[in-house]
This record gives sequence, structure tokens and C-alpha cells, in this order.
Amino acid sequence: MAQTDLRRSSRPARHSRIHGPRCLYGPRGTYDAYDKFGKCGPDSTRGFTLIELLVALTVLSLVAVLSWRGLDGMVRTQSQVQTRADEVMALQVGLAQWRTDLDAIVSLPGLPAVEWNGQVLRMIRRTEGPAGPAVSVVAWTRRSDEGTSRWRRWQSLPTTERGEVQAAWAQADIWARNPGATERAREVALLPLDDWEIFFYRDDAWVHPQSSDAPSATEGAPLPGGGEPPKRSADASTRLPEGLRVILRLPANAAIPGTLTLDWVNPRVGGGRS
Repeated sequence: MAQTDLRRSSRPARHSRIHGPRCLYGPRGTYDAYDKFGKCGPDSTRGFTLIELLVALTVLSLVAVLSWRGLDGMVRTQSQVQTRADEVMALQVGLAQWRTDLDAIVSLPGLPAVEWNGQVLRMIRRTEGPAGPAVSVVAWTRRSDEGTSRWRRWQSLPTTERGEVQAAWAQADIWARNPGATERAREVALLPLDDWEIFFYRDDAWVHPQSSDAPSATEGAPLPGGGEPPKRSADASTRLPEGLRVILRLPANAAIPGTLTLDWVNPRVGGGRS
């Protein structure tokens, strides 16, 4: 054993082209490097094995997949939040415009100030024209285009001519039913809407506009025993209601789903707004 150790220790060390002198180590007589303490041991400068590389690549792949899924979820969440915020903003803008239109209603002799025919709500409101104060016809309706039902608003050009007001009034009805390119050019689509209802406040009660002013069975007929028949206090086609209620039924997938009720009080009658 002493002679064998002597022979091994007296064997000259081989040199590596890169890592310096190497020593004989291991049962198979492989050459490895000296460590920093001068002891002969396995070469610490050797690379990774194939298995180690495969394990590292697998771990990196898993980390990349998980990171991508996390980023994708963040982007989707941000997109949904932005969509909800846009819907809420559209609802707020629509309701603000609704109140502004009602507050600016003006009554003209022989013309209806506001009218609901079951499909479109039309009104005449004050506005500013190129030459000063004027009026416009404003219409609100719910109409489906490309499979989406939306609350829509239309407004005519400002005018001071009675004939142009009457023409715009008729055009608003066409816009609500079968609009063309000319009518769509002045349309604004506000928010998704499943359905809506309109009620007028008259004679201390909320009534349907299409039935509230219909002549009763006794109106205009002689009273029993003679006497004057009851007369209507005002022309139903031109009388401005004391209040107006709109009921909006928003879709279930909307930012604010459910039923929304908004009441408006004529400031000339009620002395304020609600």
C-alpha cells in the first residue's frame, strides 16, 4: 500500500489548458482539479448534466406559464372594470341629458309641448340657434339595431319657424320607427335598455299618457235632467303635464341592472324639481 501510494503521489500532475494543473482522483483514475486548499477532488468547473438542464427548463416553463396567466387575468379584469365604468358614465350622462331636456320644455300655441305615442317621447325645448334663442324638437326612444336594444336620443336643428318645428316633429316619429341616413345622423345611442315606460302626472295622479286625456264616456254628452256637459280644462294635445315619470328596465348584465325610476316635476307647477 505504501508503494502504491508513493507511485500515485509521485505521478506528475497533468495540466488543463483552461483550469490549470489537475490531479489523479477517483477509482477510475480520472483527472480532476485541485481545490483552493490544495486538495485533490472532483472538478468543480464542469457543466450541468442533461437531466439538470431539463429540470431547469421545465421549472422556467412553469414559471412563464403561471406568469402569463396572471398577466392575462389582470388585463381581463382591467377591461371589465373599464367597461363597467363606461356604462355607468353613459347612464349618468343620459339621465342628466334627460333632465336638461325636460327642464327646457317650452309650450308653443297650437303645438304639443311633450307627447308620448307608445314608442317615442317627443318634446319641444328651448335652445340656442345661430342668430339667438330658438327651439328644437327632441325625441327619445328605445330601438334595436344589430341585436342590441338601446336608449336613443334625437334632436333637430334649431329653428324659429313654426313650419320647421312641425316638420321636425314628424321627422322625429319617422326616426323612431324606420330611420334613414338623414335621421341617424342626429342620433345618439346612450345605453343598453330592455324596456321603458312613461307616465304623466295630472289631476293628482300618475296616469298613462295615451289614456289620461282620452274623453270619458260622459264628456260632451248632455247631463241627466239637462245642463251643460262637462268641458275639458285644457287641450290634451298641448297641455304640459305637472310631472313626468320614466321607468327604465336595464339588462341583467348591465353595470347597474334592474329597474330605475326617475320622476320629474314641472318647475312652473311644482315650484321645484325631484
